[in-house]
Amino acid sequence: MRIETLAVHAGRKSDPATGAVAAPIHLSTTFERGADGDYPHGYVYSRSSNPNRVALEIAIAAVEGGGEAAAFSSGLAASLAIFQALSPGDRVVVAADTYHGLTKLVRELVVGWGIHADFIDMTDLEQLRNALKRTAKLVWIETPSNPLLKITDIRKVAELARAAGATCVCDNTWSPIIQRPLDLGVDLVVHSTTKYFGGHSDITGGAVVTRESNELFEKIKNIQGTGGAIPSPFDCWLVHRGIQTLPWRMRAHCANASRLAEFLQEHEKVGAVHYPGLTNDTGHHVAAAQMTAFGGMMSFEVKGGRDAALKVAARTKLFVRATSLGGVESLIEHRASVKGEDPRTPPGLLRLSVGLEHAEDLIEDLDQALTA
Repeated sequence: MRIETLAVHAGRKSDPATGAVAAPIHLSTTFERGADGDYPHGYVYSRSSNPNRVALEIAIAAVEGGGEAAAFSSGLAASLAIFQALSPGDRVVVAADTYHGLTKLVRELVVGWGIHADFIDMTDLEQLRNALKRTAKLVWIETPSNPLLKITDIRKVAELARAAGATCVCDNTWSPIIQRPLDLGVDLVVHSTTKYFGGHSDITGGAVVTRESNELFEKIKNIQGTGGAIPSPFDCWLVHRGIQTLPWRMRAHCANASRLAEFLQEHEKVGAVHYPGLTNDTGHHVAAAQMTAFGGMMSFEVKGGRDAALKVAARTKLFVRATSLGGVESLIEHRASVKGEDPRTPPGLLRLSVGLEHAEDLIEDLDQALTA
């Protein structure tokens, strides 16, 4: 099936009890045993398994092109489960320009368990080759990166990781549907389903998708059920509903972002635009080879630095000043204010999550905010 059809039907069937086309929400925490003490319906307790979570995991695995998926209560919970499946003494190589929450998780939690972490520029394959001269258990990439939209060559990184005996993980939160890391050789894909999968800024969730079942993924599934960082049945239901429109929403997000990037690139108050869809972007060539569209996320640098950027963000009328991304509404954020002191984040940089409003209305809003 093509992706639009798959998104509508994966993990779905009419309710056998009532014939309802919309899936019911199974709020029960526990399930009745049969007279023989067995569980005839396959469910015991909602921490270990729930009908809504099972349906969601089937759908996520299908649209991501994986064999199995495990749903979690947040993107960071999903990420944490991967690191928890490692052992003390293991070494990981992580992209330096990655979501600051992931960096914080690794530096403040993971290394405390005796896991060693090196942060490198994943766009520089020579750095990765040097990093893999020492034994590594895991290579973690994020592309496009947050917030500078640096592009990592997924296929080449996956090949280097495989040759070194390391598991390759890709955070694909920014690029569902339009980028297929598992097809490019990655072993695990991570999503914050809070973002595009949910699509409406009303749930928190995460997922790990594996290309095929293996010992590492079985450990992750065990951590999911034993540790209990699971999404509620209602959150599973909401994400599953969001998946039905995901391919169409991604097209609109990408089209709008492309228009805004072209506009901002020509604006006299803008010093730089970071968006791989622009032909002069340093990552454009690689992005064009591994993405079918260039995403709904972008960032740009306002001339005048931090104060000028904060004023622009304060003057927008349609763009909401808020953290997160992937919802129907457009968001704007002064990223350095969120990340704190970080020399990699320019002080005048504003990150945009481009929503589903009309592109011309968004352009007019940014124009008045920049020129007021």
